[in-house]
Amino acid sequence: MKYIKALAIILILLGLIAYVVFAMFVMTSPDPEEKCLDVELVVDESTKVKFIDATQVEKMLRKKHLYPKGRLMKDVDTRAIEDLLRGNEFVDSVECYKTASGKLCINIKQRTPVMYVMPNGQDGYYVDVAGKIIPGDVFTSNLVVASGDITQKYASEVLSGFGDFLQKNEFWNNQIEQIYVYLDREKKPVVELIPRVGDHVVYMGSLDGYRKKLRRLQIFYEKAMGIVGWNKYERINLEFNNQIVCTKRKNKK
Repeated sequence: MKYIKALAIILILLGLIAYVVFAMFVMTSPDPEEKCLDVELVVDESTKVKFIDATQVEKMLRKKHLYPKGRLMKDVDTRAIEDLLRGNEFVDSVECYKTASGKLCINIKQRTPVMYVMPNGQDGYYVDVAGKIIPGDVFTSNLVVASGDITQKYASEVLSGFGDFLQKNEFWNNQIEQIYVYLDREKKPVVELIPRVGDHVVYMGSLDGYRKKLRRLQIFYEKAMGIVGWNKYERINLEFNNQIVCTKRKNKK
């Protein structure tokens, strides 16, 4: 008998939960026969570069006859809107949903560029944290610039991760201004860094183990450069493991 009562109580509770969920769904769901009264377009602008804005998004939707304002809610295809916007090369993710008040909300997250690349003899472009190439003919001073003998494969597979590290590290984000890439005698890409502070070039060699290399350099900066002066050396070499080789400026004693 006790088990029957317990089972009955459980079934009643489950029924109440189902009713509450159903009621919430009905209350938050728009009437399909009502018109879309408003569109809320929100484009995330937390990135350092603004690729796309609400006005451009509206134009894209109107061009494909998907702009929802004034249409019946039942005729507003949120899936088609999301698919269209996700196909844009500047968009990382998009969320589209209807509200009970007759409004359609569209939230867009832009791709996050970590570097602007200027290859020899080619048009410049951005590369994002995922290694995706993003077209763009104007770079911003907020991003580090990489120039030289750079293929899109190298930018996607190597420079994107390095750029992400620089951007997330406060010290190096403030210190590194430019990256120069060229091929060594074995036709392998090697890297030089141009810092914002100090009249010297930092030779990285390959970017293998760049975290350890830059950690050594940061310690050297903090412990030595304030004593010897930021302009004493013209070249700092980080190519070799566990050591830093500095070349003095010729006119310095």
